[in-house]
Amino acid sequence: MFLTSPITFPNLGISVDPSPVALRVFGKDIYWYGIIIAVGFVLAVVYMMYRSKDFGVTSDDTLDLVLWTVPIGVICARLYYCIFYWELYADNPISMLYIWQGGLAIYGAVIGGAVTVVIVSKVKKIKTGVFLDLASMGVLIGQIFGRWGNFMNREAHGSVTDSFFKMGLVDAAGQVTYYHPTFLYESVWNLVGFIGIHFLSKKKRKFDGEVFLLYIGWYGLGRAWIEGLRTDSLMLFSTDIRVSQLVAIVSFVAAAAVLAYVLLKKKPNPDDLLVNVRAREAAEAARAAVQAEESDNL
Repeated sequence: MFLTSPITFPNLGISVDPSPVALRVFGKDIYWYGIIIAVGFVLAVVYMMYRSKDFGVTSDDTLDLVLWTVPIGVICARLYYCIFYWELYADNPISMLYIWQGGLAIYGAVIGGAVTVVIVSKVKKIKTGVFLDLASMGVLIGQIFGRWGNFMNREAHGSVTDSFFKMGLVDAAGQVTYYHPTFLYESVWNLVGFIGIHFLSKKKRKFDGEVFLLYIGWYGLGRAWIEGLRTDSLMLFSTDIRVSQLVAIVSFVAAAAVLAYVLLKKKPNPDDLLVNVRAREAAEAARAAVQAEESDNL
């Protein structure tokens, strides 16, 4: 509806008119949405591999995790969307495979990805919380960038508003209507969360899995608010209940409850973090090697 509309933020003095198509290659349109998603994915993987050692795993372990969770996460994001928009695919179920036409739901990706992380961690004999922590940071980076793909497509905006950050779009009749720029709200919300969790994960972590719970709680809190502003929400079958809003509220409450329980009741010891356990093991192995060498020299 708005693919050729200029985008204005009158109170910020901004007016742009980007094309959803970035370029053409061999007669095929390459969309900004895909490019932005790809950039977010690459940055997420680079960040996860860079931070691997801080969580006690190798970059190879992290790469194995990515190679399994990403494709399965995409499949689950598509299934989640198709289930709640089944009327669009009922007459032609094969069209569920046409992922290039759009239709992904982040909560489907998170759920499918989380299950995959659990399985991979069991296979590699690495604490599940460690992989969940790393993966959640990567997902946050992807979400920060991904919402700007929605901006290029003039989609995922909110309801009509006259707020300070209102975004103007022009319809086919030339009428300008102002909406909540919910893509912007969510991107900024995720950026703030990423910065906070990044620094906390470097200095203040108490237990493996804490970062994941913080991500679930932070994202759930923001999405519960932002989803209520959107006009394209997936509904729970024939009800007026917004699926993502319901999942967000449940996610926030569950994450907050588990965090409170572990921190207040279990009182975890940071020495039990995998990175600290492996540091002690490495130090003990080094001491044993030195002792063995000294014995050989006697």
